[in-house]
Amino acid sequence: MRTDSSPGNLPAREHLPAAAAGAPVLDVVIPVHNEEKDLQPCVVRLHDHLERTFPYPFRITIADNASTDTTPRVSRRLEAQLAGVRVCRLEQKGRGRALRTVWSASEAPILAYMDVDLSTDLNALLPLVAPLISGHSDLAIGSRLARSSRVVRGAKREFISRSYNLILRGSLQARFSDAQCGFKAIRRDVAQVLLPLVEDTGWFFDTEMLVLAERAGLRIHEVPVDWVDDPDSTVHIVRTATEDLKGVWRVGRALTTGSLSLDRLARPFGDDPRDRDIQDVPKGLARQLVGFCVVGGLSTLFYLVLYSVFRGFGGSQIANALALLVSAVANTAANRRLTFGVRGRGGAVRHQAQGLVVFGIGLALTSGSLAALNAATAGPAHSTELAVLIAANLAATVLRFLLFRAWVFPDRREADGHSTVVASRTPSSPTRPTAGLPAQSGDPYAPLPQRPAARQPYAAAHDTTRFRAGEAADGTWRDATVRLQPVRPYDTDPGDSR
Repeated sequence: MRTDSSPGNLPAREHLPAAAAGAPVLDVVIPVHNEEKDLQPCVVRLHDHLERTFPYPFRITIADNASTDTTPRVSRRLEAQLAGVRVCRLEQKGRGRALRTVWSASEAPILAYMDVDLSTDLNALLPLVAPLISGHSDLAIGSRLARSSRVVRGAKREFISRSYNLILRGSLQARFSDAQCGFKAIRRDVAQVLLPLVEDTGWFFDTEMLVLAERAGLRIHEVPVDWVDDPDSTVHIVRTATEDLKGVWRVGRALTTGSLSLDRLARPFGDDPRDRDIQDVPKGLARQLVGFCVVGGLSTLFYLVLYSVFRGFGGSQIANALALLVSAVANTAANRRLTFGVRGRGGAVRHQAQGLVVFGIGLALTSGSLAALNAATAGPAHSTELAVLIAANLAATVLRFLLFRAWVFPDRREADGHSTVVASRTPSSPTRPTAGLPAQSGDPYAPLPQRPAARQPYAAAHDTTRFRAGEAADGTWRDATVRLQPVRPYDTDPGDSR
């Protein structure tokens, strides 16, 4: 996997503000290889759709992957005839290579791509990029497997697609529903940091990008799409599936060994609400409960096995004490690392000593239960002893969790005497140039350009003072929504009879 350096951690997600500038907001890439038949209808249809419906400047980039037919000639003709269309020629084949090349060089804040066959209905394009413009999401994908999607395709492709996504869920724990739909978008600031980590240059490029983004905690927005299968598709299903499975193995191995530095994709502290300190909401309580239950269940099985072994060499009290001692040491070590996230050797001895005190409480509960059983019944059965011990351990487990959380592994801020306060958002990324100052080129927070209006701009009659998303006039930060100003309020569909 790639381990080369990247531009650095991601800035805090922000709503890209609307203002006058010259660069396109959206760059739609169409990767092609020997597509002389479908290229012109695709580009003309997409250009017409964007002209009629998209409220910002756009660009269509034809990424020619070493075509050997007349595709380069058709591309150059479209570039000359249609404004906002450009051609990028690559001498090596590979969809992933084409997307990485064009996206890495593009200055548009929103980058997208779609297949040349336009199987996906274009009405999903604006819903695809809107969450990226608003700052709500980092990536967006079209999904043919969502419940509200409308898909027309053969049983063979349907089976292969669903099987592939089941493999991703089972092997890489992917939560997105459709990795192969050729209809995706990404914010440029995210692409600049994510693309250097993606190794594949072919069809697996999409899946690898999504898996890494999801593992890094980035937000992926899914849009249900209307999709009609192209019967003349030139994709070799068997070869593509084989390469995809090889990619799944490679990425899974890299994630398991930790060779990927996904920390470079982390958002600043406070961008994720789970990172904030919220009053009266203990941080990480739900996660700690799940982790403690898992460790506790495994520890209980380990304890019962040890008890059964030790019981063959001594009495019940001795077997219980030895089994509980060994399992308690293992339980404390596992909870220290997995449940409460304490790493390193610092404080390990103290934690084990405190864990032994908790062990003493558990020993008192279980030993008392055994003593009560022996007093009530002469020579109880082994199965009865196990049942009593399980019940006693369940009672001790609740107390053990409370002691672990409040005493053995307390929250560091609470242990230092700091009170919990309601989170206030502190800007951790560079601010945009204020009004009157020119935006620097390449600035991911530069104002979104507007397309020139055919009539008097609506925004000219409604002058407003602009602030960063979430920032009030007094400089404080609070939840807010930036209102986008209409760019072409008089834009209408020429095919609409109204």
